[in-house]
Amino acid sequence: MWDNADMLNGCANALYALAAAALIYAGVHVAKHSPLLPLRHLELQGDLTHVTREQAQGAARVGAAGTFFSVDLDAVRRAFESLPWVRKVEVRRLWPDRIKVSIEEHVALARWGGDAQAKRLVNTYGEVFEGELPDAVRLPQFTGPGGTAEEVARRYAAFRQTLAPLQLEPRQVLLSPRYAWQLRLSNGLTLELGRDQLKEPVLQRLARFVALYAQTLGSLNRRLEYVDLRYPNGFALRVPEIMHPATEPNKVKPKRGSRGAAA
Repeated sequence: MWDNADMLNGCANALYALAAAALIYAGVHVAKHSPLLPLRHLELQGDLTHVTREQAQGAARVGAAGTFFSVDLDAVRRAFESLPWVRKVEVRRLWPDRIKVSIEEHVALARWGGDAQAKRLVNTYGEVFEGELPDAVRLPQFTGPGGTAEEVARRYAAFRQTLAPLQLEPRQVLLSPRYAWQLRLSNGLTLELGRDQLKEPVLQRLARFVALYAQTLGSLNRRLEYVDLRYPNGFALRVPEIMHPATEPNKVKPKRGSRGAAA
């Protein structure tokens, strides 16, 4: 063995590698625990509306423990993500003595569920989260089966765009357990859209209603309460002034040559 130069060189290289690894490990260990590299500053970044300074300071005390190298960035991230209204957090070190915390807050799009769940909100990504808003803050009301908030939020944007020519907005969007859609508009009118069908999607029914509104329902000199759009060649109306107990909504057929409802 001692006469084999290649084997001796290999052993020497292995020893050098082990020694270098040991020195690196020792250096990292000393750096992590050295009081000479304390963590002095925590920098917050983000358009913060709901997260208060007191909440941020509390999260920092919980998560940001240790020195510049030993602080657990995942612990810092979890501490800030536990705060109300915080959607996403990114944390990174900034040499030589600070960490930077970038916070993205939820942006509330609507309230989710019934009145008993007033603290449940839907953000602009269609995600449900817990948050409190003053009653004076008016947001649309979304209701739907579990796991459908993203779909309801996506449809809300499409419904709103379709209704824009009438200067009306959906104030309530209801998706039933049977996946039928119902809208309550800003003027108090309820639209029954029904379920999506291959022959006539829900948005197509709503677009037909908007296109014919001025020459049909918009020309009626009375308050409307409910319109059923599930009919292929007309609308079913509920007019409070002429409704009687135990009567059915008035079916309005289109005029000759019209493709939708008529007055």
